[in-house]
Order: sequence, then C-alpha cells, then structure tokens
Amino acid sequence: MQPTTATREATGTTPATRATTMKAVVKAKAGPGVEIHDVPVPTIGPGEILLRVLRAGVCGTDLHIWEWDAWASGRMKPPVTVGHEFVGEIVEVAAGVTELKVGERVSCESHIVCQHCIACRTGNAHVCENTRILGVDVNGGWAEYVAVPAGNAWRAPANVPIEVQGIMEPLGNAVHTAFAGDLSACRIAVTGCGPIGLFSVAVAKAAGAAQVIASDISPYRLELAKKMNADAVIDPSKENFVERVRTLTDGRMLDGVLEMSGQPSAIRDGLAALRMGGRLSLLGLPREPFGLDWNQLLIFKGVTIHGIIGRRMYQTWYQMDGLLRSGRLDLRPAITHVMPMEKVDEAIGLLRSGKAGKVVLVPWGQSV
Repeated sequence: MQPTTATREATGTTPATRATTMKAVVKAKAGPGVEIHDVPVPTIGPGEILLRVLRAGVCGTDLHIWEWDAWASGRMKPPVTVGHEFVGEIVEVAAGVTELKVGERVSCESHIVCQHCIACRTGNAHVCENTRILGVDVNGGWAEYVAVPAGNAWRAPANVPIEVQGIMEPLGNAVHTAFAGDLSACRIAVTGCGPIGLFSVAVAKAAGAAQVIASDISPYRLELAKKMNADAVIDPSKENFVERVRTLTDGRMLDGVLEMSGQPSAIRDGLAALRMGGRLSLLGLPREPFGLDWNQLLIFKGVTIHGIIGRRMYQTWYQMDGLLRSGRLDLRPAITHVMPMEKVDEAIGLLRSGKAGKVVLVPWGQSV
C-alpha cells in the first residue's frame, strides 16, 4: 500500500520520537565564516523526503559562501544551512511520494526548478529562470538531516564507495561539460585541475577519449591529474601550452577543451590550441570581463562554444550513473580528505590552500 502520510523510519523510530533538533553548519549572518548551530530537524511537506545525511562534499561555491564575496552577499539571505553535495538515507517520505521508500540511499540534484518556465518546458530545466539551490537559497545538507523534493533524489549506485555517492552532484558538472561535444577517439584538454577538472579527466578517459591532456599551475593538482589517468600534464607557467599541445598531438591540435579554471590565459590558450572546427566547453567562471581576439581564435576557426551550468536534468544523471555502474570511472584518487563535519573551517582552509582534491565531510553520528 502506498503511503498517504509520512512513513515509519527504517530504524524503527517515528517522526514523533525522533529528536527535534540537530547539528548543522549554518550561514547565520552576513560576513565571512560559518557557524555550527543546533537547529530544528526539517519538517517535510507534500512531495518531499527527509534524509539522514551520510556524506557531504565541499566545493568552490561553499568557499564563496564562507568568504561572503560579492556573489554570495548578493544571493544568500541568512540564516541558511549550507551544503549542496550530499548522499543520505531516506528516513521519511511525505504524502504523494510513491517512487521512493524509507531505507533507500539517494544522492541529490541541488537545483530545485519551477517546471513551468520556458526553459523547463523545453527540456532545459538546468537553466530554469526560477532555480533555487539547496544550501544557497534553501537549507542544505551540511547537517544531520535535510529535506529535499523527491524529484531531486537519485538512487545512488551501490557499486561505488559512499564518498563517491556523496559527490555525484559535482561529478555531474564534469559529465555535462565533457559530454557537451564529441569525446570518443578525440584529443581533449582539461584546463584547471580542481576537483571538477580532475573528475573531467577521468570522465573523458572512461568515455573513450583518445588522449586527455591536463593543465594547471599547481604541481600538487597535476600529480592528482596523473592519478586520474591523464595522458600528459602541462604547467603553463613553465612551458608554452600551445606548443606543448602541438608536440603531444603530432600537430593535429585539440578536438575539444574542457575549461575549468576561469582564467583568461587558460581560455586563450585553449582556443589557440583547438583545431579548426574544435569545441570549447566552459564551466570555469572568470572573475571579471576580459578581451579575446574573436576573429583569429573563434570566428575564423569555426569554433563551437558551450556555456555549462549545473547538470542537464536528468540526462546528465543517467550518463554519470551509467559510467559509475560500468566500473570504468574511478573518482577515489581525487578524494584526498574525508573529515568530520565539525572541522568545516579546516576543510575550507584546505580548499583555499589548493592542497586538496575533493574534501568530503562526515556528519555527526556517522563514522569517518
């Protein structure tokens, strides 16, 4: 029989007997930093599920929120529980939820979309003009529990580690960027080897790219790129990116560039290293406007440019799920730190230092 009200938890407790408060990482007020607070356990409404959070990822958006930069201060309205990358166990389902059951483990799409704007109605919900984001506009998953729309839940592949299940959301950024153009038998460069860049290296290899070249100015990140099976790495601060690509590709240059850094120099180099008719897929965010030689780098070369945001809902999820279930995609070398959620400031410090790949947090009550 399908539930018409919230169901009993798999643990045997009920909503009435569950603790009414929980620990959470909260952006409590305007200004730098975050705080750990005791907050009410979320109450779910129609069409929602309640998750006991098992793992949560840290990403560049969280750094923007911690630093309270222009984007964060213009977007967020504290107090908000932070965290948009997570996996959890369903402990309660509300009225109208029939496709998911208590006890299932799910990863979550962080974008909550309206379903009625022109983007949503034309199969482009990833650019919904009314998007709300978990952990930014709506309370997120750096907590013991989180409430999410059932439609945002994705059954986590059982054959991958729980830490990987917790970072499917950012993996989706990498898959969306990589799959925006041809990959099979192609020569691909990834410029910027932060966590999503590292994921992109592995995705391109798993999807059959003939050659994947990784570029960054951090020796630490380039070593991680090698562990993610990059065929070659380039430090553009020490060698000419375009000439090195020419050598590595026997003069054929690149079929595609996956740009993850947002650095103007990387974008220019990537365009210069593309073959005629190549493609540039942009996920990295430049800090400010900058100039390009549009004629020589784009128009006369017939380059295709893709602006990438989020994950195609839900085409990208099917693609990354297939890659993970196939066993060909291994993200573990990119996960360099797994730490308790109460050490969130240390996790942010690692991100700021550049001495980490992907950082994963373990909530209160869960073992590291």
